[in-house]
Amino acid sequence: MAKRDYYEVLGLSKSASADEIKKAYRRLAMKHHPDRNTEDQSAEAKFKEAKEAYEVLSDQEKRSAYDQFGHDGLRAGPRGAGGFGGAEGFADIFGDVFGDIFGGGRGRGGGSQVFRGADLGYELRLDLETAVAGDTVTIDVPTQVSCSSCDGSGAKKGTTPNPCSTCQGNGQVRMQQGFFSIQQTCPACKGAGTIISDPCQDCHGRGRIRKTKTLSVKVPAGVDDGDRIRLSGEGEAGRNGGPPGDLYVEIRVKPHKIFERDGADLSCEVPVSIATATLGGDVQLPTIDGHVSLKVPAGTQSGKVFRLRGKGVTTVRDPRTGDLFAKVAVETPVNLTNEQKELLSKFEESVKSGGDKHSPRAGGWVETVKRFFDRISQ
Repeated sequence: MAKRDYYEVLGLSKSASADEIKKAYRRLAMKHHPDRNTEDQSAEAKFKEAKEAYEVLSDQEKRSAYDQFGHDGLRAGPRGAGGFGGAEGFADIFGDVFGDIFGGGRGRGGGSQVFRGADLGYELRLDLETAVAGDTVTIDVPTQVSCSSCDGSGAKKGTTPNPCSTCQGNGQVRMQQGFFSIQQTCPACKGAGTIISDPCQDCHGRGRIRKTKTLSVKVPAGVDDGDRIRLSGEGEAGRNGGPPGDLYVEIRVKPHKIFERDGADLSCEVPVSIATATLGGDVQLPTIDGHVSLKVPAGTQSGKVFRLRGKGVTTVRDPRTGDLFAKVAVETPVNLTNEQKELLSKFEESVKSGGDKHSPRAGGWVETVKRFFDRISQ
């Protein structure tokens, strides 16, 4: 039976890159491996076919010969075509996948594992004015940094780590369990690929030390509670030459004495005297960048909300300025003198003599309550 074209087997064009060839093989190997398809008799043949195609196309010399002369150009049969071993078996696929997930992986050329440093979080508390206007803030962050005494190697200055004899410097060992060959982190060197016989006295062989870094954080105008600022590479130092993690600065806006914020809008409560609420007048109202005069109409009731357009703030997501909502709170006088109390009593009698026209809400409420009790008494 004639063999299928290797590019056709992997579903690729002849211009496919080495990375594309590897990805296509991984996908087919995972799909057709016999242990995942115990009831499909054709799975083993498809797995072998994909493996054979990969072992030819991943080898530059064999691929060149195959591209020129086809199957006849391969004088010797593909390595390992009859079995499941070989340079890139099913266990290696698992190893690559797990390495991508957990941040480890074999170094370039099959060397020791490198590990990306951990990401860090920092809570930055700001007052409302700073969050709205933006600023550059200095913070102190405790973190793990590369040891300067040993340049992160963990070995005493003037010495170098020795290759691990257990894994031969690979950082990983292969465990054979029946049909499967599983690759695991070396238990002797913990994936480093090296053993430190004479550790650095400053970091005790860890390659990293605890240190507090002082950083400047540029806070953009309009940040709000819960926003995060990412500082790339300012997290913990990596291990074995791995890249550092990132620092995420989470914004926490402190409660304000006057304003409450809802996105781009602000709200506040404005105390107004009985006289101003009754007769009307102007009240000085604070905003985030100054004062404005609020005209209070005569007869304004407590709880009335006035909307001042464009007197709110902007956000990092929208440059438009929000509004300010001012809620009137009519203030009841306290600590009155006898004379003031007498005047207020006379005023109350005068208002009552006018019936409901001076207190329409109170009069309507009394009538509503009266009807309610008349109804339940029937």
